[in-house]
Amino acid sequence: MSTTAKISWVDGALLVAEGGSGHTITMDGAPDIGGRNLASRPMEVLLMGMGGCTAIDVVSMLKKQRQDIEGVEVSLVAERAEDHPKVYTSVKLVYTVRGRKLNKALVERAVSLSDEKYCSATAMVKKTADVTHEIVLVEI
Repeated sequence: MSTTAKISWVDGALLVAEGGSGHTITMDGAPDIGGRNLASRPMEVLLMGMGGCTAIDVVSMLKKQRQDIEGVEVSLVAERAEDHPKVYTSVKLVYTVRGRKLNKALVERAVSLSDEKYCSATAMVKKTADVTHEIVLVEI
């Protein structure tokens, strides 16, 4: 199974990326390398991809388990190496799940399965970073 992407330079450090699905996003570099702060940095996009990957997993599993979820947020905080390549060295994910009569064990299981088995982006980031998570349940 292959995935494609094409990145086109626009100006300065501004880039337009197009995935194989035909959808585009814009990225920009930091001002100190010629960027103008017009879009997310590429490493931020990588972190957002990881958050999106695990969020899709968790929502899907919770719906299959008939959990009455109203909202799922994944907040990520990452630290990067000081020297090049400045890879992520740690990433903490905080899952905030809002809903009614949530079963904590089922939410924990969904997060663990995403972390350990299903989320491709997390598996890749784990090659360089210590990945931890926290779960916050909000009853509504």
